[in-house]
Amino acid sequence: MAPEKLIDEFVERLRAAAGTNLLSVILYGSAAAGDYVAEHSDVNLLCVLGETSYASIAALAPAVEWWAKQKHRAPLLMSAEEMRRSADVFSIEFLDMRRHYRLLWGDDVLKTLEVPMRLHRAQLEYELREKTILLRQHLLMVSGKDDAKWDLLLRSLPAFGTLFRHVLIALGDPGAGSKREAAMALGSKLAIDTSVFAELLDIRERKKERKSTPVDGLFARYLKLVGQVTAAVDKMLDPAA
Repeated sequence: MAPEKLIDEFVERLRAAAGTNLLSVILYGSAAAGDYVAEHSDVNLLCVLGETSYASIAALAPAVEWWAKQKHRAPLLMSAEEMRRSADVFSIEFLDMRRHYRLLWGDDVLKTLEVPMRLHRAQLEYELREKTILLRQHLLMVSGKDDAKWDLLLRSLPAFGTLFRHVLIALGDPGAGSKREAAMALGSKLAIDTSVFAELLDIRERKKERKSTPVDGLFARYLKLVGQVTAAVDKMLDPAA
């Protein structure tokens, strides 16, 4: 379960620190969707401010320092105008926030936010390529360390699962359902094997023991999968290829 009492206290500290400059605090992601896993999930918060000057950010520092001591990451800080102006380049993020979120305090700015889709596919390919490159880089750093490889794999699942669902959206599918269901649907649409994603979810959700499967074999299949999905998105953007 998400740490609700800590979240409530943090919101009160933010309100006291920011005063009238704080427009809303929104919980999004796994903690809002109900699939929060303490050892793997983050508590994702968006704080919408009237203005984001140095002084206004500095005013929040003591509250965020307290939150960090509870071993949680700092919230995202944006102004309402910044949200409106950046919705086209952050289409993936805002669509996902709006899919699973809970208003903790203030105005429901996500409900009224318009998200243009004209740059969605380009952002999607960028995110897939960036995360794949980082995954390879981190794999080099954990060579010979099976536990670290498992941690790397399992921590990457939410991000790639989100992107797989957005590939479905780019293909004209609403992308509804869980990450597991999205991976299965994507495998069917692209005629590729996505079963490794379900296997890793089973391990992440403690439905299957790590020791029953060699990590290197899973990692090889996982890298192949993300490469295939990225190539498919690239072809969407370049029909002549």
